[in-house]
Parts: sequence; C-alpha cells; structure tokens
Amino acid sequence: MMQSTTIAGITVLLALTVFAPALQAAQPSSPPGVIVNRGVVELETLGSAGISVRIAEDLADIIDDGATRRVVPVVGRGSLQNVTDLKFLRGIDMAIVQIDALDYVKERGLFPGIENSVSYVTKLYNEEFHLLVRRDIGSITDLANRRVNVGPSTGGTAMTAGRLFEVLKLPVTITADSPAVALERLRSGEIDAMAFVAGRPAPLLAGITKDDGLHFLDIPFNSAVSAAYLPARLTSTDYPVLVSPDHPVSTVAVGSVLLAAELQQIPERQRNVANFVDTFFTGFQALLTPGRHAKWHEVNLAAELPGWRRYGPADDWLKRNVQIASAPSPDDLKLMFSRFVDERRRATGGTPMTPKEIEDLFLQFQRWQAAAQR
Repeated sequence: MMQSTTIAGITVLLALTVFAPALQAAQPSSPPGVIVNRGVVELETLGSAGISVRIAEDLADIIDDGATRRVVPVVGRGSLQNVTDLKFLRGIDMAIVQIDALDYVKERGLFPGIENSVSYVTKLYNEEFHLLVRRDIGSITDLANRRVNVGPSTGGTAMTAGRLFEVLKLPVTITADSPAVALERLRSGEIDAMAFVAGRPAPLLAGITKDDGLHFLDIPFNSAVSAAYLPARLTSTDYPVLVSPDHPVSTVAVGSVLLAAELQQIPERQRNVANFVDTFFTGFQALLTPGRHAKWHEVNLAAELPGWRRYGPADDWLKRNVQIASAPSPDDLKLMFSRFVDERRRATGGTPMTPKEIEDLFLQFQRWQAAAQR
C-alpha cells in the first residue's frame, strides 16, 4: 500500500514537472481585460475625410509595441466637438484640433477655464482651406447668396468658413451636410460650393474627375485675413485634376494642434499619455522618412502656442532635448523659408522671386539671426 502511494505521488510530481510550463502559459498572470488595456491612449481625430486619421496611423506605427503601449484612434466629428469630447467624454485622452477652433472656444467662453483643463503637446501641420465650386462659379464674389456647404456646426470647417466669409463680407446660404454628402450634392448641382478644411491632398477629393466640372476658387488675402490665417497654395501636385500646373490656387491655411486631457486624477491614463509623448518625441525622426505623410515635415515639436499651457511631460522632454527639438537642418530651413517667401508674395499680389533673390534674402536672414543671438 505504501509502495503504491509512493509511486502515485512520484507520478503526480513528474506530471506537474513536465506540464507546469504549459499550464502556466495557458493561464496568464493578468486577466485579459488588464492586458488589452495596458498602455492604451485614445486619440480623437478630426474625421475620416481629412488626413488626421492617417496621421494617427503614423503615430500608432511608431508608438505601439504590442505589450506596453497602444494608440486607439477614434474618428471625431470636428474640432469643436473634439474639444468638448476631450473635456467631458469618458476615455478620450488626446485629440487633434484646429487652432482657430481652440481659440474660438476660449474667446466665446464656451467652456470657462478651458485653458486649465486641456494642454497642448505640440503644434502639428497646417490644414488648407479648400473652396470647391461648379464650373459656372468664376470668382469668390460669384458665390454671393449662393448655397455653400460648410459641414456640421461642430466641425472646424464651419467655424473657419464663417470667419472667412464674414471678413470677406460674403453673404452665403449655409448648408451643413457631411463632406462626403456635400461632394455628391455639388456634383448633382444641388449646392453651388463646398468648403473643406483639410491637409492637402485631402483623401475625400481623390476620386474627382474632369467630367465632374468642379474647380477650386482663389481666396483673397488681405490684412484682415492675414491676421488670423497663413497664405497657402493648392497645386497640381496635390490635385492634378483640379489645378492647372501653371496656375496654383491661392488659399489660406490654419494650424492644427495635438491636445491632452487633464488626467491628474486618473494616474494610469496620465502615465499612458506621458509614455505616448516620450515615445512620440523620441521617435519623431522616423515620421520624416519615406512612407509617412508629407505633412510631418511641417511639424516643429518646440513651436509654442501663445495663450495655452504645454503638457507637462512634453515640456519636460523639450527642456531635456532642446537642441534636438528646435534645430531643423539647414536644407529644411532653407526650403521652409523659400516656400514662405514665395507664398507670401503670391498672396499679396507680388511677382515670384527668382531662386537667386531667395538665396540672397536667405543669407541676409541668416546674418540677421546670428546677430540676434549674440
């Protein structure tokens, strides 16, 4: 009897020794709900019709590691709604928002103290104002009292378009369909124009053909417009069907910004966002490589947003890495300078500068910059 018991005990011991690793592998140390939520950051984009979803995908590619970090993009309903969601919607940690919409919320007092309940991580890329019209509309003055779609009232386009039309003293009849619906209504002639704020080239406009009979309108650039927006152009490189190679379209652009919610009272989510920022900033150069969206080349991590508070971990990272963050390469700086000068002169009606004139002006700028830093 004693021998049988001993043999049985040895058999059980051997079985446990052989199968214990498999049993441990089959039973994770943490519940699945804990594992799948580990390091998650929910990032609300501006909508699927623009480029912000692609930007979120690029971020996810460099941040997700399969174990401790994960970005979950959430398709939003526009800048104004994104600000509301960042402040009140459970689970939203970060959001991409147009800068003019953020300022609009603050100026109108829609959420008193908003500057203390959200903070910015970094300014992102510029988004261009697209004004797409039927072929019988030749200039912006032809739009007076016509039907113009500006999208839902919660979106940044509605706010930007409203401001621009007010500055340009252009009375229009507003419609509020989504961009995809508005495009079909424009094709069918139910509306006369659609306004759309998105980084160029906007995916929504990729399927337009010459048979649609649509084109962009130039946006006049005057002192009132320049106070709020930057000069910009839409080119045939962006839209080969809609823009002639020798006649780029003058328009305006508005900056976008990456915001973080106030999460001091939720330590786990606060850690996740801080980890996101550290990985994003440290790996930023990977976003400038081929295969990523070209708009990443417009991003300067160290650029400031006057009147708003920088997210603490982002500010700390920049202070530790100030030289890396704020020093574009000489070639990038020259390219940005050249584009700025060219677009500014075109927007104000001046003739384009020759490459030699731009080079000479850039050298003067470098000498001025060196003197200013002494």
